[in-house]
Amino acid sequence: MFKLDKLSARYDTASGYVNAVNNINLEIQRNEIFGIAGESGCGKSTLLKVMYDLIDFPLEISAGEASIEYRDHDGTAKILKSGEIRKIWWKKMSYIPQGAMHVMNPVTRISGQFMDTVGKHGKLKDKKQLRAEITKYLQELDLPAAALDAYPHQLSGGMRQRVLIALATFLSPEIILADEPTTALDVVVQRGILMMLRRTQRKMGNSIIIVTHDMGVHYQITDRVGIMYAGEMVEAGPTTEIFDKPAHPYTQMLIAALPRLGDNSQKEGIPGTPPNLRLVIKGCRFAERCPHCRERCRLEEPGTFTVSPGHTAACHLLEGAGK
Repeated sequence: MFKLDKLSARYDTASGYVNAVNNINLEIQRNEIFGIAGESGCGKSTLLKVMYDLIDFPLEISAGEASIEYRDHDGTAKILKSGEIRKIWWKKMSYIPQGAMHVMNPVTRISGQFMDTVGKHGKLKDKKQLRAEITKYLQELDLPAAALDAYPHQLSGGMRQRVLIALATFLSPEIILADEPTTALDVVVQRGILMMLRRTQRKMGNSIIIVTHDMGVHYQITDRVGIMYAGEMVEAGPTTEIFDKPAHPYTQMLIAALPRLGDNSQKEGIPGTPPNLRLVIKGCRFAERCPHCRERCRLEEPGTFTVSPGHTAACHLLEGAGK
């Protein structure tokens, strides 16, 4: 299980702090795919970095913490917190960053990259046996054995992304963090990779946290989804319920903008822009763009209300909901 407890994070810049993540409370259960959605710049990737313990200047945790509970090799439960989580990178927790071409070593064959990863984080094995296991695993992920002898630039974008997912899942980690894993891929390749990722998760029974601004991706693959706006989690719940009955005005507007089969009506974007995260923000962060905004929204930060079991949202309009 992965838990965020009142987590806030910021960037220390020459012009002041940018409060990219603010007061996030979240629990990720075992054997689920949790999606994090929202516009570009809302803090999704920053949140994922903090969860992975990839915290280097100028990024820093300003409040709260992240923690992971996992099973050690002897079956005992252990808990690690922010600052310690990197101890179990790849073994219990792995990360799929954006842009496969930019994170792979361009002068090392794919086989060498697998050998390096397993050598550093897995159990040492006979190289011939290990290559046979890697070859079999790649084939299960619809990758040809010949991909092992290729350099990254010799593979298509879709194949590189599959290799990156294979690297992240080969050691069977309990939690996988994926940051925009299908960006810049065409829809056919994208769907194939998403289905592969879901199939792999179901087989391993682990947890995946996937970040993407594409709501269609969340609809296809996630069990639950959290909606971020201006660094805050404004709504979270079962994916089907979020899409069928969105509670927060921001979520409603995101979903209303999605194209649907047979719907030829003109779609509109959300007017206005997100607030400046360098400033202290009073009230609801979505107030200036919300069609339901009242004076109270500009002055008071909304609490988080229960819409239905497992479904929460932060909006003054929901006060009294679920009672």
